Amino acid sequence: MKNYKLIPKITLWTLMALGIVAIAMFYLGGSAGSLEVAGDFLDIPKFTDLFLVWNYILLGIVVLITLCVVVAEFCQNWKNDRKKAITSLCIVLGFVVLACVCWFLGSPEKIDIIGYEGSDNVGFWAQMSDAVIYACYILLGGTLVTMIWGYIHTRKLK
Repeated sequence: MKNYKLIPKITLWTLMALGIVAIAMFYLGGSAGSLEVAGDFLDIPKFTDLFLVWNYILLGIVVLITLCVVVAEFCQNWKNDRKKAITSLCIVLGFVVLACVCWFLGSPEKIDIIGYEGSDNVGFWAQMSDAVIYACYILLGGTLVTMIWGYIHTRKLK
């Protein structure tokens, strides 16, 4: 039974080591050429794709773990406290609504990126990029409002 408690620690340290390796390769791995932007030459890191894929993998792991925890918590609450289960379901639905609103705020029009000649900056991916940026802005604003409200509310209680 003791060995099962080591699995999360080993997994965490392994993911962190792989992340450090990916970051080191991105920053210290050399250049795959240069790009002229407004008269300046900028280096293109050699391991950009590795770094991006690693970030996608981590994002996928986070989404999967989050969904599993939310479903498990909902099932546990449904058995014990239905009101708490409905509250957690409302929070999940709120995030789904936020994702939909951010998606429709995004634009599928072409994003001009200096030096990029591919086709991933138009259509679905352009709208997805906009949606993620809007979601980050809204969540950051919500976090700041919550922090300020928490500070004021705590001061009132004292």
